[in-house]
Amino acid sequence: MVSSAALILNKLRRLRSCFAFFCFVGIALSSYAFYVETKKEHDDSYVAMCDINEFMSCTKVFSSKYGKGFGLLQYVLDEDSPLIQPNPVYGAIFYGLVLLLGLGNYLFLARVQMLLCIMANLGSVYLGYILYFVLENICVVCISTYFVNFVLLIVTFLRISKLKQLSLETGGPILQTGGFNKTKKRV
Repeated sequence: MVSSAALILNKLRRLRSCFAFFCFVGIALSSYAFYVETKKEHDDSYVAMCDINEFMSCTKVFSSKYGKGFGLLQYVLDEDSPLIQPNPVYGAIFYGLVLLLGLGNYLFLARVQMLLCIMANLGSVYLGYILYFVLENICVVCISTYFVNFVLLIVTFLRISKLKQLSLETGGPILQTGGFNKTKKRV
């Protein structure tokens, strides 16, 4: 008979795999968006795969004033500040960071991960508003990242729930050692 702690650990492992998959999708989307933006800056005649028509164009969105620093940092920082980067750079950093935070079964790190995912989803709502109402455009890459951010939020919520269950089941926080099925209490 398998203990309930082992079942919870198995669910946590599946959630971690799902989370990692969507983080890698987010990194791939960010990398593609950065490539398109950089290519368009150097070659005005460049047409990206995501440029479907004049109302569905990712290059139009990436090259807008909202494509760097979320359209906000320019008001706070100097125009030449190294902190003002294309939005995909921030996206790649976000996905890499939350991926690292999800490597262990620590409730505190999962809560930090949740906070970052909430902030990313608020950013998605802001950029989605800009995309549809200000730029009056549809960006397939942008919408895909909004979807990835939402999935990461849901998976993080489920992960926190399972970590709380595991803590109750084992009588306190756990530390993984050796493999996914071997646990010991942290002192």
